[in-house]
Amino acid sequence: MNVHYRKSTGAASTDIANIAELWMLRILVPMGGHKTLVNRGGFVDDAVARAVGLGAWLDDDERGFDAAAIRHELRNRHRCAESIKDRLDVSPTLRANMARLVRLVGLSGTDARVLEFAAMIHHDRVLDDCADTLGQLNSLKLSDMLAKLLELDPAEVRASLSPHGLLARSGLLSVDRGSTGYLRGKLDLLSNSFADNILACEADPLVLLRDTICPSAPATLSLDDYAHVGDALAILCPYLKQAMADAQTGVNVFLHGAPGTGKSELARALARTLGVDLFEVASEDDDGDPVNGERRLRAYRAAQSFFCQGRAMILFDEVEDVFADGDSMFGRKSTAQRRKAWLNRTLEQNKVPTLWLSNSIRDIDPAFMRRFDLVVELPVPPRAQRERIVRAACADLLDESAIKSIAQSEQLAPAVVSRVASVVRKILPHIEPGGSTRAVQWLIDQSLEAQGHAPLGQGEAGSLPPEYDATLLNADTGMADLAEGLKLSRTGRLCLYGPPGTGKTAYARWLAGRLDMPLLLYSASDLMSKWVGDSEKNIAAAFRRAEREHALLLIDEVDSFLQDRAHARQPWEITMVNEMLTRMESFSGIFIASTNLMDGVDPAALRRFDLKIRFDYLRPDQAVALFERYCRTFGLAVPGAPDLWHVRGMHTLTPGDFAAVARQHRFRQLTSPAKFVLALQNECAAKEPGRPRIGFLG
Repeated sequence: MNVHYRKSTGAASTDIANIAELWMLRILVPMGGHKTLVNRGGFVDDAVARAVGLGAWLDDDERGFDAAAIRHELRNRHRCAESIKDRLDVSPTLRANMARLVRLVGLSGTDARVLEFAAMIHHDRVLDDCADTLGQLNSLKLSDMLAKLLELDPAEVRASLSPHGLLARSGLLSVDRGSTGYLRGKLDLLSNSFADNILACEADPLVLLRDTICPSAPATLSLDDYAHVGDALAILCPYLKQAMADAQTGVNVFLHGAPGTGKSELARALARTLGVDLFEVASEDDDGDPVNGERRLRAYRAAQSFFCQGRAMILFDEVEDVFADGDSMFGRKSTAQRRKAWLNRTLEQNKVPTLWLSNSIRDIDPAFMRRFDLVVELPVPPRAQRERIVRAACADLLDESAIKSIAQSEQLAPAVVSRVASVVRKILPHIEPGGSTRAVQWLIDQSLEAQGHAPLGQGEAGSLPPEYDATLLNADTGMADLAEGLKLSRTGRLCLYGPPGTGKTAYARWLAGRLDMPLLLYSASDLMSKWVGDSEKNIAAAFRRAEREHALLLIDEVDSFLQDRAHARQPWEITMVNEMLTRMESFSGIFIASTNLMDGVDPAALRRFDLKIRFDYLRPDQAVALFERYCRTFGLAVPGAPDLWHVRGMHTLTPGDFAAVARQHRFRQLTSPAKFVLALQNECAAKEPGRPRIGFLG
C-alpha cells in the first residue's frame, strides 16, 4: 500500500491512515465492492484486504474465515473513516501542484477533485485493484460512481468529464468513451508519467508535462542563414510579432520541406528573434518510445492551456503523426480527420501561436491546409547559401576547393552538413593529416545515397570540359551573342533542339556559368511520376524552385511533357501539357528546354518559346578546331593532313563524340592523332544503324 497520503491535521481516533483508504472503504461498503472482495473461502485480493485493515484475517492461522464477520468489520471501519473524513486529505505535494494547475488552467473545484483522484488511482496499484471490484463501467456509470465516491454533485462531475469540459479541452484528463472498462482504464491522463510527476514533488508546471512538452533547444542558426526564404520571412516575422502583441488567437504557421532543410532550426531562430519561449510537443517519451498522434494532440492542448498567459510559441514537429497517419487504401482516417471538428476549432481559437512542421504536404487534407495563416516551403538552400553553410560548419576540415565542390550538390541539406562535421571532429585526432576532406565527403555520400540522391562525385560528370567553346556549336543562332543578350534581360524561354550530342545541355551549363546563375537541371525521369497528378506537381515545383533561387531552369527531353494534345489518349496527358504551358508562360526567369524530337510537340508550346534554336552536327571547320584542341589536351603530336581530312569527312560528328572519347582516354589512352581519328569514327558509326564499327583501338 502506498503511504504518501497522510492525514493533514491532528491524530485520528482510528487507524485510518489516509484518504485513499477512505475511498477504498467507500468502494467496498456503500458502493458494494465487498461482494467481489469477500467470498466464502477468502479474499479475492489480499493486498486490498490488508490496505483496509483486514490483515488480521490473513495473519491468524487459527482464526477461521468468517465472511459475515468480515463484512461487519468493514462496515465499522467505514463508519469510523467517515467520521474523520474532514481530517483526511491528499498529500501536501499533490495539493500544492493541484493549486498551481487550478491557477494556471482555471480548473473548477470539481475538476481538481476528479483530477486528484485520477492521479492517485494511476499511481496507487492497490487503490486501482480495489476499484476493480466495482466491475466494468460505462461512461454514465463512471460519472455516477465518481460523484458518490468523491461526494460531488453528479451533474458537475458529468460536466467535468464531458468532451467539452476543461479537463478534456486542456488535455489533462479524458474519458475513454469507446467501450466499458474498469475505473482506472476509463480515466486517461495526459501521459504515463503525469501521475508520478504530480505526486513526486512540488514542481514547476512544465515538469508535469514531461514526456509530452519540453523547452526547445537553443537556436544555433540565425535568420540570416535563411536568406533563401527571405520573401517568406519578410511576412512571417512581422506577422508573428504583431499577432503576439495583439494577443491574437488562431495563429498557425505551417512549415514544410525535405528532411534536414532546417525547419526546426528556423522555428528556434524565429523564437529567439521575437524574444519568446519555444516549447516542443514531444514525439517520443522518456524511454524513447514513440508517442502516437492522439497523445501528441492532447499534449498540444495541455500546452495551449499552460502557456497561454506568457510570451511563448509552440513547435509541433512531424505533424504527419496527426495529419497523415491514416490509410486511404483501407479506409482508415488520420487522427486529424477523426478529430476534424475539434482540430478546426483549435486552429481558429488557439491562444498560443503554433509552428507546425512537416516533411511533406502530400497526404494532408487540403481542408486543414487552408486554415493555416501562412504555409511556407523550406527547400534545400541554393548553391551560394549551401556554400556558406558548408564553410561555416567545416572551415577547419575542408579547403576552399572542397567546400565549393561539396556545395554543388543540390540535395545537400544543412542538417547533413552539421552532423557530418560533428562526427569528423570527434575522430580528427585518429585520422591521418589531410584525411578530414575524404572523411567529410564519404559521410556526405553515404547520407545522400541513403536518401536516394546521387553522391557528390556524380556532379563532376556533368561539368563542362576545359575545351568547351560556345563558338564551336553548329547552331542557327550566334550562341555567344545570345548569352550577352540574356545577361542583360535575365529572362527568356528557349527551345534547343537537334540530334543527341550536339551540345544543347552543355550550352545551358555554360550559359549558367556565364550569367553567374545556379543551374537547375531536370530530365523527364526526374519529373514524370506513375501517380496521376504528381507529374504536374513536380513540374510546378521545378518552376517555383527556379523562381525562388533565381536559377536558370533546364528541362531535358521536354518533348515528354509537350506532346500534341490533339493526339492524347489519357486525360493526364492533357493536364500535364497544360501545367507545363501555364508554368512556362508565367515564368519570369530564363528557361531552356532541350529535345531531340521536335515532331509532335504541341503547337501552343512552340508559340510560347521566344527562340527555337536548331543544333546540328559540327561543320568541318568546327570539327577540325575541336580535334586540334583535344590533341593538345591529350599531349598528342600535331595532327597531319590525312588526320584532318578524315575529321572533315565525318558528317555526323558532335561535341558529345569528343567528350565520349575524352572519357575513354582516361582508361585507354590514345597515343596518336590517328588513333584519335579512329575513336571518333567509331563513335559516328555507332549512331548509324547497320554500319559496322571501323575497328578497335590498341
